[in-house]
Amino acid sequence: MAPELQPAVDRFIAAPTPANRTAVVRAGAPLVRSLVGRLHVPSHPLAAEEDLESTAMLALLRALDSYDPVHGTQFVTHAYRRIQGALIDYLRDLDVLSADRRQKLAELNRTAETYAQTLGRDPSDRELADRLGVSVEDVYARHADANLRFALSLSSSVGDDEDGAALSDLLEDETGMAGFEAVERAQLMDQIQHEIARLPERQQAILGLHYLEGLTLKEVGRVVGISDARVCQILGQVHLALRRRLNAVRPPSSMSALAA
Repeated sequence: MAPELQPAVDRFIAAPTPANRTAVVRAGAPLVRSLVGRLHVPSHPLAAEEDLESTAMLALLRALDSYDPVHGTQFVTHAYRRIQGALIDYLRDLDVLSADRRQKLAELNRTAETYAQTLGRDPSDRELADRLGVSVEDVYARHADANLRFALSLSSSVGDDEDGAALSDLLEDETGMAGFEAVERAQLMDQIQHEIARLPERQQAILGLHYLEGLTLKEVGRVVGISDARVCQILGQVHLALRRRLNAVRPPSSMSALAA
């Protein structure tokens, strides 16, 4: 991604002129757009795409100011985490989910995990609704919130502890970063792929269309033949299922190594 970024950064390091700084901004724009494009953010006056790109670009410039090539690290590796962290902090500050919705989501997660242990499989939405004493539509809404939190809290832990692996670490890294605990990451990615392969075909298709092909929720819905709201709900359902399965199999040493 953005192969011209490192040369532009090298030129700026050698001659930190305004023109060379501007060249870094231009070369870094694809990285910024890629990270912003990964986020699915609900309608919010302070979460417009231009606001997110502005936040990401400022983080790119801060990364440029703190970058030291002596350490032998590629700038994209140095900047990636800082841009991602800035986006996460910005979105968290919007406090999209109320305390009540967060509590209901946690209740759904606990109930699903307990029920899955009893059934030996992931419970259906109807079974969850019956166990919680709510409507299926309520469960759908909580799944949508799960997907929302997944999008807006990319650094949240896979487990219930604060030192678990960041969910962002479980996504395929399109920037070609190397050196972030490669062995542990590879092992964890193998487990992720194994768990995804166990999902129903439609859920696998939705994951692939949204996260690999980069389609929006509305575009995924058109392909699959459902509404974008239902796509969001399904992604939330998948997120909770993967979270439970990974909690059961994750090696503690590997997960702590990947902590954000």
